[in-house]
Amino acid sequence: MSTNVTDTDIPEAREETGIAQALRDYWGRVKGGNTGSMPAVLGLIALIALFSVLQGGVFFTALNFANLLNQGTAIIVLAMGLVFVLLLGEIDLSAGFAAGTCAAVLGVTLTNRGWIWPLALAAALLTGLIIGLVLGVLVAKLGIPSFVVTLAAFLGLQGVMLLIIGEGGTIAIQNDFLLAIMNNNMPVWAGWLLWVIVVLGYASVSLRAIHNRRKYQLVSPATSVWLAKVVTLAVLLGAAVYILNIQRQIVRPGRQTCVSVDPVNQPVGCIPVIQGVPWAVLVVLILLVILTFVLGRTSYGRHIYAVGGNTEAARRAGIAVSNIKISCFMVCSFMAAIAGVLLASRDNSVSPTTGGAQTLLFAVGAAVIGGTSLFGGRGRVIDAVIGGLVVAVIANGLPLVTDQSGIQYVVTGGVLLVAASVDAITRKRTSAGG
Repeated sequence: MSTNVTDTDIPEAREETGIAQALRDYWGRVKGGNTGSMPAVLGLIALIALFSVLQGGVFFTALNFANLLNQGTAIIVLAMGLVFVLLLGEIDLSAGFAAGTCAAVLGVTLTNRGWIWPLALAAALLTGLIIGLVLGVLVAKLGIPSFVVTLAAFLGLQGVMLLIIGEGGTIAIQNDFLLAIMNNNMPVWAGWLLWVIVVLGYASVSLRAIHNRRKYQLVSPATSVWLAKVVTLAVLLGAAVYILNIQRQIVRPGRQTCVSVDPVNQPVGCIPVIQGVPWAVLVVLILLVILTFVLGRTSYGRHIYAVGGNTEAARRAGIAVSNIKISCFMVCSFMAAIAGVLLASRDNSVSPTTGGAQTLLFAVGAAVIGGTSLFGGRGRVIDAVIGGLVVAVIANGLPLVTDQSGIQYVVTGGVLLVAASVDAITRKRTSAGG
C-alpha cells in the first residue's frame, strides 16, 4: 500500500502576524523563564537615565561616552571569552591574571627584547593559548574541578607576572600601532561607513535567515518584525556614532585651537581635535561577529551548548566532551590575551597590577549580568557586550555621584547578586515548565 504525497499535504510556513504577535510570543517566552538579556537591557537604560539626571552635565557628554567605551572594552573582551567556559557550567578565575601575564610577555618582548610588534603580539597570544591548554587538560583529562584549577592559576599567574616584570617594575609600551588601538579614533567618515556596514550586514544576514526558514517550511518572523529590528539597530548605532563624532576636546571660548602666551601672543601649541569612533569599538565588533558565528552557525558551537546542557547526553551522542572543554578554556585564555593587549594599550604600560584588582570580577559580572547562565547551556557572546556596558556605566557613573568607593563596591556587588538571582529563578521556572 503506497501513499502519494502532494504539495497540498506539506504544511505551509507559518508567518507571524506582525509586531504585536512577535511581542506576545516574546512575552510568553519571558513568562516561561527565558528572559535572555532583557533584564540587562532594562538595567542599562535605567542606569543611563539615573546618572543623566544626577550628573547629566558630566555623564551624558560625548567625552564621557567615549571614555566609558574605552574603560569597558577590555572587560567586554574578557567576558566574551568567559562566556565559552560558563556555557559548559565551568568557571575560570584566572582569566584576569592570564590577561596580565600575556601583557607582560608583550611588554618584555616588545620593549626589553626589541622584537617587532607582530612577533611580540603573537608571543602574547600564544601564551594565552598555552595557559588555556594547561587549564583545560587539568579540568577535562584529570577531572580536577575548574574552580580549584583556576584558583591555583589565579595565584600562580600573579607570581609569573612578578617574575617576568619584576616586583614594582613597569614596562612602557612605545609602539604606535599598539597604542593606537585604545587611544586613537577613526576618521568621522570611517565611523559612518562602519555604521552602514553593520546595519546592512545585520539586515542581510537576518533576512537571509528568514528566507531559509520559509524555504524549509519553518516558522519565521514577519517582514515587519525584521524591519523594526533593523530600524531600531540603525537608530541606536546612528545615535552612538553621531555622539562620538562630536568634538570632544575642551577648547577656549570661540573654539580656538591654539594656545597663546602673552605678551608675545604667539601660538606655542595647538589643542588636538578629538572626535570619531574609538578603534577599540571596531575590535569588539570584529570579535563579536566571529564568536557569534562560531557559537551560532557551526557544529562546534552546537556541541558546546550540548555539553553545557547535559554532559552525559552529549557524551552518549558521540561528542568529544574532553576536547570541547579543553578548546573552550583555550578560547577563554586567548580572549584574555587580547584583553591584556588592550589593557597595555590603554595604560601605555604593563605592571604587576595589570589584569588584577576587580578586572576578573567585573568580567564575570558582565557575562552573568548580560544573561549567560552560571549553570551552563545558555548564553550568547552579545550577552558579554550588554553586561559589559552595564558594568562600565556603573563604574563610570558612580564616581560622578559619590566619592565613597565603599558605595561603588556595594552597588556593583548588588547588581551582580541580582543578576545571579535572576539566573537561578529563570532556571527553576524553565525546569518547572519542562
